Amino acid sequence: MKEITILGRSPVRIALSGTIDSSNAEDFFAEVIALYNGAPSDITFECEQLEFIDSTALGTFVKLLKHAKTDGYTVRLTGLSARLKKLFVICALDRIMEIA
Repeated sequence: MKEITILGRSPVRIALSGTIDSSNAEDFFAEVIALYNGAPSDITFECEQLEFIDSTALGTFVKLLKHAKTDGYTVRLTGLSARLKKLFVICALDRIMEIA
C-alpha cells in the first residue's frame, strides 16, 4: 500500500509512505504526473515513511525524472532509509537524480 500526501504544488512536494511496487506503481505515476502537469516545477519526494519499493517503482521514478528534465526541472528524494538509498545507488540513479 502506498500513500501520497501533497505538501506543495509549486514546486511539487510530496510525502510518500508505505510501499510502491508493481501493484500500485501505475497509479502512483498517474497521481504524480497529474499534479506535475497542473503546475510543472521541480519535484521533491519526502521519503521518511516510505517502507519498500521494487524495480517497477525505480522505473517509475525514472519516468517522472524524464518528464521533469524535458521541461528543465529536477527530481529530488529526501529522507530515504539506508536500505532504500542503497537501491538507488546500486542502480546508479543517484547520478541522475538528487538523493539527499
